Amino acid sequence: MNIKELKIYSQNFLEQVDFYSNKMGLEVIEKSEREAVFQIGKSKFRIVKNEKFQPYHFAINIPCNQEEEALGWLKERLEILRDGENEIQDFDFWNAMAIYFYDADKNIVELIARKNMKNESLEKFSAGSWLEISEIGMPVNDIEKSYKKLKEILNIKIFDGSFERFCAIGDENGLFIGINKQVKDWFPTGDKAHSSEFEIAIEEKGIEYILEFVNEEIKELNS
Repeated sequence: MNIKELKIYSQNFLEQVDFYSNKMGLEVIEKSEREAVFQIGKSKFRIVKNEKFQPYHFAINIPCNQEEEALGWLKERLEILRDGENEIQDFDFWNAMAIYFYDADKNIVELIARKNMKNESLEKFSAGSWLEISEIGMPVNDIEKSYKKLKEILNIKIFDGSFERFCAIGDENGLFIGINKQVKDWFPTGDKAHSSEFEIAIEEKGIEYILEFVNEEIKELNS
C-alpha cells in the first residue's frame, strides 16, 4: 500500500509551513493562504488551515541504514522525543528503528528505518532522504469496525497487532495505525490519542483510492 498523499489540518498554519519548509527543508510544491503541499519522497503532504484541529501521529520511511544519521540531523534542528534515555527506539518485532519529534502543531512525527526494506543509501542525510509517508494514526473506539471497512475497500491485511489495543493495517510502505483510544495513548510521549480528521490518497495493487476519516468513520470519496 503506497500513500500518495496525506491531508491533515493545522491550527498553526504559518508556523507549520515555516517548520517543514525552513527548519526541515522540504520542497513546497503548492501554497495559498490556507493550504500548503510538500513533497516527501514519493508522497505529497498537504496541510490545511483549520481551527478545529486535533494532533496527529504519522510516520515517514527513511533509508534502512540511516537512523544514526537521521538522529544527528534532527538534533541540529529540534528536540528528540525520548522513551526514557533512548533517542532511537528499537522495534525489533518489526526489524525497524524509529526517532520521534514534535512539529509546530505538536503532532508526533516519526522517522522510521525499516531494515526489511533494504533501501540503503550512501547519500548524506537530508530532507531528500525522507522516502514516503508510511503511517497515519487512526485512534478509534472500535478497531475491528475500522479494519473491516478498510478491508472492504482496499482488501488489505493486518500487518501486526489485534483489535483490543493496537492494530497496524497494511504493509511496510503504508500502514493505518489503529489504536483503541480508550486504553492506549501515543508512544513515546503518552499524549492523548485523538480521532483527528484526515484525507488520504492510496495506491493498492495499481488502483488509486481516496479515503477520508471523519468522526471515526472511513469513507471512500472516489467510489
